[in-house]
Amino acid sequence: MIRSKETGQLEPASWDDALNLIVKKSKELIKHYTPHSIAFYTSGQLFLEEYHTLAMIGKAGLGTLHMDGNTRLCTATAASAMRESFGCDGQPGSYTDIDFADCIFLVGHNMAATQTVLWSRILDRLSGPSPPLIISMDPRQTSVGHAAEDSGGIHLPLRAGTNLAMLNGLLHIILGNDEYHDKEYIAKHTIGIDELRATVESYTPERVSEITGVSVELIMRAGEALGKSKRLLSTALQGVYQSSQATASACAINNINLVKGSIGKPGGGVFQMNGQPTAQNNRECGCNGEYPGFRNPSNPDHMQDLADHWNIDVNTIPNWGQPTHIMSLLKFIENGSVKIPAVSLPELSRIRQTFAGKDLFVVAQFFSTQYLRLTGSNSSCCLEDIFPNETTALADVVLPAAQWSEKTGSWLMSDPLAGFTNVDRTVHIAYTAVDPPGEAWSDLKIFAEYAHRMGFLDKDGNDLIHWRDEPEKAFEHWKRSTKGRPVDYTGLSYEKLTGGSGIQWPCNDEYPDGKERLFTDGQFPTTLDMVESYGHDLFTGTTISPEAYKAMNPNGRAILKSCHWHPQEELVSDAHPYRLTTGRVVHHVRLLSVALSLPPINAASRSQFHTRTKTGRSKRLEDAAPEAFVQISEEDAAELDIKNGDMIIVENRRGALELPAKVGEIAKGNIFIPFHYGAADQDDADGKPVRARAANELTESSWDFVSKQPAFKGGSANIRKAEPGVQIHVVSQQYQAQLDKAANVQKHRAQDHRKEEHHRHLEDVLGELFHKICSEHTGKMQPFVDRYGECEKQAKTDMEGLMKALYPKKRFGSKPLNSLSTLLQMLVGHLNNLYPAAQALHDQEFASAVHGAMAVYTTARSWTEDQNKVAAPQVLIVPVKLENEIERDVAPGKTE
Repeated sequence: MIRSKETGQLEPASWDDALNLIVKKSKELIKHYTPHSIAFYTSGQLFLEEYHTLAMIGKAGLGTLHMDGNTRLCTATAASAMRESFGCDGQPGSYTDIDFADCIFLVGHNMAATQTVLWSRILDRLSGPSPPLIISMDPRQTSVGHAAEDSGGIHLPLRAGTNLAMLNGLLHIILGNDEYHDKEYIAKHTIGIDELRATVESYTPERVSEITGVSVELIMRAGEALGKSKRLLSTALQGVYQSSQATASACAINNINLVKGSIGKPGGGVFQMNGQPTAQNNRECGCNGEYPGFRNPSNPDHMQDLADHWNIDVNTIPNWGQPTHIMSLLKFIENGSVKIPAVSLPELSRIRQTFAGKDLFVVAQFFSTQYLRLTGSNSSCCLEDIFPNETTALADVVLPAAQWSEKTGSWLMSDPLAGFTNVDRTVHIAYTAVDPPGEAWSDLKIFAEYAHRMGFLDKDGNDLIHWRDEPEKAFEHWKRSTKGRPVDYTGLSYEKLTGGSGIQWPCNDEYPDGKERLFTDGQFPTTLDMVESYGHDLFTGTTISPEAYKAMNPNGRAILKSCHWHPQEELVSDAHPYRLTTGRVVHHVRLLSVALSLPPINAASRSQFHTRTKTGRSKRLEDAAPEAFVQISEEDAAELDIKNGDMIIVENRRGALELPAKVGEIAKGNIFIPFHYGAADQDDADGKPVRARAANELTESSWDFVSKQPAFKGGSANIRKAEPGVQIHVVSQQYQAQLDKAANVQKHRAQDHRKEEHHRHLEDVLGELFHKICSEHTGKMQPFVDRYGECEKQAKTDMEGLMKALYPKKRFGSKPLNSLSTLLQMLVGHLNNLYPAAQALHDQEFASAVHGAMAVYTTARSWTEDQNKVAAPQVLIVPVKLENEIERDVAPGKTE
């Protein structure tokens, strides 16, 4: 369907008309604005062959940096943490570890609601002989927490936003007792132990208790239980990934297993869990910010190897800049580049504002489908889906796509759904069960047809995508590109995958039947020729240079990376005194027996998934969990005279919702709202107001400095009882109400003393952070100024002249960050001169202060360079005139 310019409505169109329009618009944008005016936002539910094809279109056909996916909202931190600790993405363990573990540590992971089949496997262990000890870490008292306590385990009900403090405290206990960690394994197979010890030294149980709200006794019990475990299995999910300091916290979980040597062994490992069914495939194929086969974009040999396989010029691959993640694209949306989905991203009010611009359109992923985002002047949005939803209402082109059971492809399932239980690298194949209805095409066919019509060719003049609706051919092409990489598929084939229950990668000549666990020999892919990323500073997100990484010399050893805890950006206040967290819900429904006409059995099954484009259409699932709610503690409910089922207004500086209350099983001061529910499926046929219930109306748009995953669980809010009748309407009916309440909104903003989120991008937050750090280190130099004196007058004159040169009133071409980078480099140069002077004075205290300042200013300069790289593609987007426009501008009788 194509949206009519006359009526503004979607109207039927042929495949040729729709694809020709997309291709025409694509070519116009490339000619006007370069390929960086085109962006892709993928899902976590495509087949591997489709991810591979789209990655080639984006990185080899167009050469755009703007490729990201739902994995950024879901599992980006999992990938980042494994790269930082182990050198490469890829889960180290196997699901069979559940059968051997003597302790299972679930951090921010409500497995009973997110991986229900896997949770059933743990429940089987708990009811059998030699049950494992369960330790749960979650602000909410979920089924996981109950199971832990009921079986003699431990539940740690910490405050939202304090994960890293708790994990550092547990490491403090483990490293403080020689019997709790494996010194030999640490010495042979890791680096960074001294830095880790220095970091966790101050996280005593007493200090951690003050930060987290958990008793000293519980913290000690948990630390001792982890330390005494011989086969520790740790898991993490969105309670870690979507909270503040996400990557640092996930690395701390890795550190716990590494210092115990509990990795690569039966029962010993880490599951940095995924959420979407094929999120792992997305990351493997490089259909988001990563590169295919877990290649390192900063390694020229990796990029040349990839270019050789694709048979293209290596300069086409956009590895020269930082990948543009979806949250960074928010900034480009506001200056005319990209848009994003309604419901799936934080701070929906900000997202909707971008929809008002005539030049901006949305890209998103809602089922087993894919959206192509075309950006730029008067651009269009192409969208593939099988059901109407919040995004189809905004699309310029809607393409009918086949769903998963109507096409063939291979899966690396991340979630235990429909019998596919894989976070442990097991590859499965799914064959077409039924033909797609009507004129629907598979995503693979749509992508391949787009590439063909765009004329994407390899160096020999052949089609870059030389398959159409031929998934096996795409699979064979993909697996050849993985040879020699950690994610080696070369031993797999459709024939080999058919009939079995899946095969784990790596699968090659060395491991023809796959490899159950990684790192069994204590060797990690951290060598220069294998590592997927040189890593980041966990505190600021600044990238580590190849030279600095080489100096670290990990050489096959894991990296014990650590970071201090810092309070989350948005703190509670008098106006918004409650910490807001969001997540999934689950109920016990009799799905399997109904689907297969079997005698009734109770099976734990997820009742709602993400934005309910699938589960919201099942009456049985909808009846099990038809409504969002706000969960509050018994103490808070008593103070506010709130009872179960009372209608509650939840509000903050970004929006407001009206939801029924659910009292209990959450720590005091915290509130929880499931994120599944929006407005598109609410019944307003009678013209009655529809209540606002989308949790992301309230979530903030800050994100982790390393993984760039949004902190959905990092906001604050206020709650109050609602008056009778619907008060908070969905956004389409809410604009006038917002105008009427403008004065009250401004009052709240003034009380919070905080900048509007609309203008608060990552560089603002990090800029303030670096300002604070640099100021602290400047202050540390004052004793030496007092000791040795200073040339204040000359320094002031020099600095005034320097600032005038770097920051002129009239600026032509250069940007403030470039000037800041130059200034920081000069400061580092001055500090370099001071360091030998301090040594000559035999003043070790002075030398240490100078060395610390040098490290901080060097990191700050690296950060400015990173920010410049992020913005680099958009610098190229300067409109050029097309030939017919040039002709119109040339005066008669003149040439140009």
